[in-house]
Amino acid sequence: MPRPSVDPRLLRAFLAVAEELHFTRAAARLYVAQQALSRDVRRLEWELGTELLLRSTRRVELTADGERLLPYARRVLAAHDELSAAFAASDRPLLVDIGTPVSTAHRVLTAAREETPGIEMTARFHSGLTGAAADILAGRLDVSFGRVAGLDPAVLAALEHRPVRYERMAVLLPADHRLAGLAAVPLDALAGEALYAAAGNPATAEWTDLAERLFAGRGIEVADPFPEIDGPDEFIRLVTKHRWPVLASTEFIELPDGGFVLRPLTDPVPLSPVSIVWRRGLRHDGLTALRRAAARLSAARDWLTRPADAWLPEPDARLTAALSSG
Repeated sequence: MPRPSVDPRLLRAFLAVAEELHFTRAAARLYVAQQALSRDVRRLEWELGTELLLRSTRRVELTADGERLLPYARRVLAAHDELSAAFAASDRPLLVDIGTPVSTAHRVLTAAREETPGIEMTARFHSGLTGAAADILAGRLDVSFGRVAGLDPAVLAALEHRPVRYERMAVLLPADHRLAGLAAVPLDALAGEALYAAAGNPATAEWTDLAERLFAGRGIEVADPFPEIDGPDEFIRLVTKHRWPVLASTEFIELPDGGFVLRPLTDPVPLSPVSIVWRRGLRHDGLTALRRAAARLSAARDWLTRPADAWLPEPDARLTAALSSG
């Protein structure tokens, strides 16, 4: 009697564990509960009638049958993803995360809409790429923008991305702050300060990581974790109430009461890399339009040229070099 066909979800669970050799990391990679992941792997073993993994309290290893299944699982899942992408309805709206109405992503989306008015590209507003990436992998979102070097490598491997812009970083200061009168704020002048950088918000982990790398060795602190802030209105309320200095970029929402000033950072000039990010294998006319608009704006506005005194975190510089050499 022929065996039933294997659910691709079960193969995806097996592949994640086989590549990570760790159930907790594999569950995080797939954004599922560890218990659910273990259940899927055991179901696959039951359906195939063989043990695929050797589990102990200290390690996970592939059995001989697990090693034998691994290349088949990779080929099947690659074909499954290509098939899904090939027959995805291109007439459905493309769901695009732009973070805030004031952002590089918003500029790209606006240009793409103007160039291709017949394609529906619907904006979503996530607070960070880490959270948006989870929704992309879960199929709840199609495209986002942000700092890809701050993503978990396993998550990044399931995504495609292209650089769009190096945003110059800035600091948002209360108007009566000791540095508010400067046209640009040298980084060393912030020594002793604690800046809000979204610590405590798991959706913006890539931004907090960027801040920690920038502040390291300079005597600047990331402000204590604060619960996730939902939306620009609540952000404005909290910043205004607590008078937080905020690590920002020059593309930033404006606080309406005039009690804050935005100043670019200098000596060196820190940059926040922004890439367009989408699910590997996605095919949609809207994605084509977004990529075309991003490339045109990048070239026309010199978005990917770095100043001579620019600063980039080591992972971002390494990723940039790898993309350039590829």
